[in-house]
Amino acid sequence: MTEALTIDDRTADALRVLIVDDHDLFRSGLRNLLEEESGVQIVGEAAGGHDAVRIVRELAPDVVVMDLNMPGMGGVDATRHITAVAPLTRVVMLTISDEDNDVIDAILAGACGYLLKDSSIQDLMAGIRAAAMGESLISPIIAAKVLQRVRASSTQPEIESTIRAELSDRVIEVLKLIANGKDNAMIAGELHISPKTVKNHISNILMKLQIDNRIQAAVYAVRSGIV
Repeated sequence: MTEALTIDDRTADALRVLIVDDHDLFRSGLRNLLEEESGVQIVGEAAGGHDAVRIVRELAPDVVVMDLNMPGMGGVDATRHITAVAPLTRVVMLTISDEDNDVIDAILAGACGYLLKDSSIQDLMAGIRAAAMGESLISPIIAAKVLQRVRASSTQPEIESTIRAELSDRVIEVLKLIANGKDNAMIAGELHISPKTVKNHISNILMKLQIDNRIQAAVYAVRSGIV
């Protein structure tokens, strides 16, 4: 299908979202649902990965809602390109696939959210808002699948050396709790620190380890063997 692009001139402070899916009806329906929610501005639509990358270069949306399987450049490759050319643009995968390989490939490509198409619009909005703040929203079942799969594969002990060289013992504690599926409030309670301190520690982890989001941090920690 040919690419469809529309630009909206509504409030500049709204979250700016690009929808990428090769089904016209799905894109239109999703656009209508999201536009009914406050704080979302749909800046464009794309029917495939190549168009998505081009539009991200032109419009720099806050969040891309990305399908996985599309003709030509699929969602994983498009995500990889987007995170390279526009690191401040976040990608949330919205797909019918819960296959382990698809999930892992998308997360490692830089997606900071992975939701299934039968999710509620409220869950999708939560994912978009989390992504815009640089956080991750992965369903617990999917996150558990990713980490279980990583644990079953061979560990990379050299990663542990990098972690211990770059992070303090306190920050490593935070990383371990992330890898065990704890959210910020749980980490704050367990370590008796404020949620703001937790967010600062997570920002430090992402910067020092040069990774994009907390689910990637969890994968990194599991691969290192520290959890």
